[in-house]
Amino acid sequence: MDCLFCKIAKKEIEATMLYEDDIVMVIMDAFPDVDGHTLVIPKNHYETFKDVPDNVLLHINKIAQEYAEILMTKLHKESLTLLVNYGDDQKVKHYHLHLLPNFIKKDEKHSKEEIAKILKG
Repeated sequence: MDCLFCKIAKKEIEATMLYEDDIVMVIMDAFPDVDGHTLVIPKNHYETFKDVPDNVLLHINKIAQEYAEILMTKLHKESLTLLVNYGDDQKVKHYHLHLLPNFIKKDEKHSKEEIAKILKG
């Protein structure tokens, strides 16, 4: 399989990992739209949200709740957008949930490495 996220889950491709368990991984988006642009990704391959088992979706949402709080607190943000692309807008055909702090405001932009250091520290 030539899936980018499957390769990251198998450690074949490096990513800025913030969290990992048996079901999901939380990584920094490689090309962030805003500071703290983070992805919650199931390790098993599911192409769209329609394919993800309910128990996995619940776990993804639980981790998203935890990371939303971390992102907003550590990055001093006032809002957060949860985003799932589907169809033509889904660039990587592996379900993933975007966490986008202050997405509407699109405030200052730092490097992915600077943001990861803040979040891991």
